[in-house]
Amino acid sequence: MNTRAVYLFGGVAVLYLLTGLLLSWNVSLNILILGLLSAIMALGVNMQWGYAGLFSTGIVGSIALGGLAVVFVSGAPVPEAFAAGGWQVIFGLVVAVAVIAAAVAVWKYMPPGRPRAIVVALVLIGGFFLYRAIFDPAVERIEAFDPATHGNIGGFGLNSIWAWPVGGLFAAIAAWAIGKIALGLREDYLAIATLGIAEIVITAIKSEDWMSRGVKNFINLPRPWPVPYEVDMQADPGFLAFCAQWGLSPITASTLSVKSIYIVMFTLVLAALIWLLQRALNSPWGRMMRAIRDNEVSAAAMGKDVKRQHLIIFMLGSAVVGMAGAMYVSMLGQLVPGEYTPLRFTFLIWIMVIVGGSGNNWGSVLGGLLVGWLWLIVDNAGPLIMGAVTAGMQSGPLKDHLIDIAPQFRLLTLGVALLLVLRFSPRGLLPEK
Repeated sequence: MNTRAVYLFGGVAVLYLLTGLLLSWNVSLNILILGLLSAIMALGVNMQWGYAGLFSTGIVGSIALGGLAVVFVSGAPVPEAFAAGGWQVIFGLVVAVAVIAAAVAVWKYMPPGRPRAIVVALVLIGGFFLYRAIFDPAVERIEAFDPATHGNIGGFGLNSIWAWPVGGLFAAIAAWAIGKIALGLREDYLAIATLGIAEIVITAIKSEDWMSRGVKNFINLPRPWPVPYEVDMQADPGFLAFCAQWGLSPITASTLSVKSIYIVMFTLVLAALIWLLQRALNSPWGRMMRAIRDNEVSAAAMGKDVKRQHLIIFMLGSAVVGMAGAMYVSMLGQLVPGEYTPLRFTFLIWIMVIVGGSGNNWGSVLGGLLVGWLWLIVDNAGPLIMGAVTAGMQSGPLKDHLIDIAPQFRLLTLGVALLLVLRFSPRGLLPEK
């Protein structure tokens, strides 16, 4: 890193230190955890846009699929619900995939013309009704089992750290399917297509109770190893003796300890990604990707398979984002489909990449930490600042309203920050060399 990067990262570190000193260390560490996760997501987006120039707005879908992986890997098994229709659901999904594959094969091998279109339509329509005839009765039986607390097939009950790579795999598989459909589109059409597909993914997670309990939320997911629970730490005699020796509150000390463990784990993942991505960026493959980004026609003339490389980088970037989504849900211990909105998990990540500097891995990390801090600090400091600003006002509805809406100033804060960066550093705080 150059001197400018050192100064900028140092400034961000000062922001987190001031947050701990002026507000609380619990708030500062919590923002840092989410900032690290945001930095990992920004790295995935930077791979797609900064390396290859692919403008995808379906980031929220990859994050949600990563969270869904935690449900399948770590959710408590529900043997009764699975016995009621689990295997039939799996068979129905296999039939759906087989129907799509058959339609693709017909389209590929039959000569162009009206007969081909008719046969493909018949395969898809007939396959759809066959799929629903198998799938729907099984789903009804699963969701009928104890719907208040279950109504789903459950998971394998494994430690949620195993869900991190599975979340990346889920997102990569979805990216492969999306890429086969949408990567041939122009940039603006690609953005619209990926946004629409992401909304389909979110709607499916909200609607399919048998899979994720839908809007009823999937709770009580286990924490990743080796993160302990605060109540277990507070019941440990050794930990209590340590707190008494140093005059610490067991509740505060256990909370800060758990958050510190998460920070160490997420920092290790981020460091490993940075190391791998820096090596990839400086390799012949990285130079090829940048050549494709800058001029696809010239790269294709040199014998490079542009479409295949776009698909590879699209899958890799989505896998990184999906892994971060799994890390996020494993930390929360619950899957809440309602919180997956494009504003929070698509456009905010894009702001991080733009502010940090697209094409530069360190810029994405800086953007994730800085914009993540700005986004979350307003929730905590906003009411305090607004209370100070309105201290001279008489008590009444207007003053109460201004204090109540203070957390919503996060959008104004981010907008001003983005405008300032684009005005004085159009290529980001740490632009690509």
